[in-house]
Amino acid sequence: MDIDEVKGLLEHKYISYNQTSFIDLDPVSIPHKFSDFRDIEISGFWTAMLSWGQRKTIINKANQLCDLMDNAPYEFIMNHREKDLAPFRDFKHRTFNGDDALCFIHFFHEYYTRYESLEQLFISESGQPSSIYEGISQLNKFFRSCPFFLPRTGKHVAQAAKNSSCKRINMFLRWMVRKDAGGVDFGIWDKMSPSVLMIPLDIHVYRVARSLGLLTRDKTDWKSVVELTEKLRILDPQDPVKYDYALFGMGVLNDDF
Repeated sequence: MDIDEVKGLLEHKYISYNQTSFIDLDPVSIPHKFSDFRDIEISGFWTAMLSWGQRKTIINKANQLCDLMDNAPYEFIMNHREKDLAPFRDFKHRTFNGDDALCFIHFFHEYYTRYESLEQLFISESGQPSSIYEGISQLNKFFRSCPFFLPRTGKHVAQAAKNSSCKRINMFLRWMVRKDAGGVDFGIWDKMSPSVLMIPLDIHVYRVARSLGLLTRDKTDWKSVVELTEKLRILDPQDPVKYDYALFGMGVLNDDF
């Protein structure tokens, strides 16, 4: 396919998949349970960080966390008592365990004690949006500086500086920043533009992007994220990661193209 044919295909698939029907079977359904922006941020970030493996399992585990927080994430984070934390010690999802869950709770509490929104992590000291690479570094710096940080928990918050694809963070950012009529992404952050977002690169997106000639690298790392996002910006400079719907949808559903 030439570039115009690829764009036509991706636009068509984007429209097909970017529908509210996408929500129920995807982890994004968890933050869609809430209306307060802080509940959306907390449940969205935590769900995104757990998003590896089968989507059904991810949703079940994220729902379990919400239940443990009385389905009021912000209220729980800010006002829980020590005894309320005991049930989290038994939480487990793949390599994420109870100690990691408690570390995340302390991170959220430390953060929301100082700031109103997680968006601030991705804003520079000058008040301007950082690059996503810099924003991920700022997120990691704050996360690792928290008093109750555990070294073992650090692996659950990826680092672009270590050439990770940072798929889960980029997916969370897509949820928070993108605004459109599809109704899947929230678009509750106003300081960041969709134009700066980076593609959430998983094996499904990788496979389809390679097949379409949008990606030449043979690794799912940050360099591949940069290469693919730059190609997608040629197709839509203002909203390149909208094509995540098309690439992921074709990959996970084995859609012919």
